[in-house]
Amino acid sequence: MSGLMSLGTRAMFANYAALQTTGNNIANANVAGYSRQQVELATATGQYTGAGFFGKGVNVETVTRAADAFLTRAAAVSKSQAAFDATRLEQLERLEAVFAPGEQGIGYAAGQLLNAFVDVANRPQDAAARQVVLARTEELASRFRAAGEQIDTLQAGVVADLRTSVATVNSLAQRVATLNQQIADAQGSGHTPNDLLDQRDLLVGEISRFIQVSTIPASDGTLGLFVGGGQRLVLGNEALSLQVLPDLYDPAKVRLGVVESGAARVLSADALGGGSLAGLIDFQNGALTDARALLGQMASALAGRLNEQQALGLDQRQPPGAGAPLLSVGALRVLAASSNTGGSTVGVAVADVRQLQASDYELRPDAANPGEYTLTRLSDGLVRNVLPGDTVDGFTLTIGAPAPAAGDRFLLQPVSRAAAGVSRALDDPKGIAAASQVLATTGADNAGTASVATLRTVSTALDPDLTADIAFTDDNGNYTWTLTDAANTVVASGTGSWSAGTPIALNGFELQLNGVPRSGDTLQVARTQYPGTNNGNALSLLDLRDEGMVGRQLLSDGSLSPGDTITAAYARAMADIGVRVQSARASENISRAVATDAEALRSAKSGVNLDEEAARLIQYQQGYQAAAKVLQIAQSVFDTLIETAGR
Repeated sequence: MSGLMSLGTRAMFANYAALQTTGNNIANANVAGYSRQQVELATATGQYTGAGFFGKGVNVETVTRAADAFLTRAAAVSKSQAAFDATRLEQLERLEAVFAPGEQGIGYAAGQLLNAFVDVANRPQDAAARQVVLARTEELASRFRAAGEQIDTLQAGVVADLRTSVATVNSLAQRVATLNQQIADAQGSGHTPNDLLDQRDLLVGEISRFIQVSTIPASDGTLGLFVGGGQRLVLGNEALSLQVLPDLYDPAKVRLGVVESGAARVLSADALGGGSLAGLIDFQNGALTDARALLGQMASALAGRLNEQQALGLDQRQPPGAGAPLLSVGALRVLAASSNTGGSTVGVAVADVRQLQASDYELRPDAANPGEYTLTRLSDGLVRNVLPGDTVDGFTLTIGAPAPAAGDRFLLQPVSRAAAGVSRALDDPKGIAAASQVLATTGADNAGTASVATLRTVSTALDPDLTADIAFTDDNGNYTWTLTDAANTVVASGTGSWSAGTPIALNGFELQLNGVPRSGDTLQVARTQYPGTNNGNALSLLDLRDEGMVGRQLLSDGSLSPGDTITAAYARAMADIGVRVQSARASENISRAVATDAEALRSAKSGVNLDEEAARLIQYQQGYQAAAKVLQIAQSVFDTLIETAGR
């Protein structure tokens, strides 16, 4: 009789356990990270009798959770990539706003400034036309400064977000370490602590949104978390801390590191993988740095060319003098690495603003060639060996004493701080150098049709005190020339040949002719006597609209590539950022869809289906009722036996 009672009791307990577990599933159906649980049952070993083996019912072995380690890892990795792409897209969309289109953009303001020289060229003495130039100069300067400040604000925002996110990751990692200890303690009972495992998986998934982690389970039930290509974050019940570290060069930028034994170990940006932290670092080191350099390149080129051309003309002040600079820009900067051991200083100076590239550079001593240095252009990785005094990409390098020690490094920023420091340098309208320093006239007795088309001062080597006399010796354009000083002494002479479309270049000027000269015709280029009415340099300033002044590169034959006009350069910068935004948006859409699918697969395996649980609830209820019936029958049989035995 006890056998039947035992069978009923075991059956009731098994079905009650199943009912309890099913009820727990239903209660936690909407709890994030909860994995469906189920009771594992096993048949009790039968008892041998002379009539064979009789079953002894069922045993409740344990309660397991429906979890798949592979699907859980896949979901975490896809979340990490989705967070990386979402963060990068968000930051790029903010950066895109810096490069405003249309009339609000820097390109439009630059065009308006250069167009303002039309009125100055038409009316050199008009103070109102000159005042318009200064007003548009101030407008352009303010737009450059505003763009530079916006980029600095974005950089500060990146640093703030990194610090907040790192604090969150450290808190989550510490909780994982605590759960590891609790899980290891519970493992001694021989059963898995399902709820603790769910909590840990949920925390690992949350950490993955910030930084991609790889996981390695241990035999004691703990889970090791590793970041940055193998650096441990959590091992057993110990959690290390992430830390925001200053950049090797620039204190405004940061890196990620892990603190271990009181020392910080830098995590390579290339090894971070996914997560919002990696997205912020990638944006800081990539698009944000490139955008700052693009703005600085444009500011340096335009300000440099305006100032150079200003210096070649004459202003309206008394006495007339060379034009003062219109714009000033932020200074070139050299940053020594914090790890440097030597006391050397490195300097850079602009040699040709047209050749400045939108990039920072890293300089380090060349260990294989003492006295030489390796210069890496960071925008494209181009590496060159240079010597002190060399001119590269429009700037000249200088090395102070003592020479840098082996392993020292320097970050060269020829243009990166230029835009943030743009300001109008000229306040006096009379300071605009509209007049050319020299004036060209044709001989009164010339027989040909040659006339002066343009006279451009192209070099600071121009000496306005020298008079150039040009005399054509035949009808084919051949000529002789002389340069005489104020005492009418010839200081230089020579011959040349003119052809249509080719300028006559002497003494720092270029003279273009219309028509055709004849033998015996003469030309003279001498100091401008009445600069107040001359517009020669204003025309040259106006010509800067169409000059390829941005991003010229030195070709192998020694010539310069055409470069971009200032408006074309701005359009190219807008396009560059726009392409990055579109690419990031496409990547974000794809990675978000992949993460959604991965989570759906994980949820299909681990999640609670209320319809299935309701069906099981009825099943276990019926099983429980049947087991109760067995006990009822056993009790009835037992009562009958007692009653019979008592008679």
